[in-house]
Amino acid sequence: MKKPLLAVLALPLIFSMAALASAAVQDNQPAGALSQKSIDRIIREVHHELVMLPFYGVFDNLAYKVDPDGSVTLLGQVARPTLKSDAENVVKRIEGVEKVVNNIEVLPTSGNDDRIRRATYRAIYGNSVLSQYQLRAVPPIHIIVKNGHVTLEGAVARLMDKQIAGMQANGVHGTFSVTNNLVVDEPEKKEDKKK
Repeated sequence: MKKPLLAVLALPLIFSMAALASAAVQDNQPAGALSQKSIDRIIREVHHELVMLPFYGVFDNLAYKVDPDGSVTLLGQVARPTLKSDAENVVKRIEGVEKVVNNIEVLPTSGNDDRIRRATYRAIYGNSVLSQYQLRAVPPIHIIVKNGHVTLEGAVARLMDKQIAGMQANGVHGTFSVTNNLVVDEPEKKEDKKK
């Protein structure tokens, strides 16, 4: 039996080819299961449709899981309730998607959280090392704020960038905690560690 595929939308570098996926392909597929080629196509189309949503931005985190039976589970957190329903609607229209389970969390409305979002954005993308990431249509470092707690999602090119983003977020006044879930695209080379 195939394991479900999981993908996260945060950084075009990682996710352009459908990101975080793991599948065990076996010769005996259950009746009604999609082929690996169909699953890969659905992953690409779901990714494309989600990143093209007009209000998807740096304060949202969208992820998805594609099962062999054609069902798609939407995950993550969004700051606007309409983004949750928009994500579900675009995924439903994809050929081969049999069912959509929408587990996207709508973050609570809070003036303090909005202030922390803006301050964290300025702290991260205003940093000279991290400012390069701001130039993309959807910046790859996503800032999720819930009740004063900050979670950084997405991906960066280097471990140093991940560490700097975490330090910048920790320096924002009024933040209770920072969870740094950033993924590093390129692991450090063994040669660099020897020097």
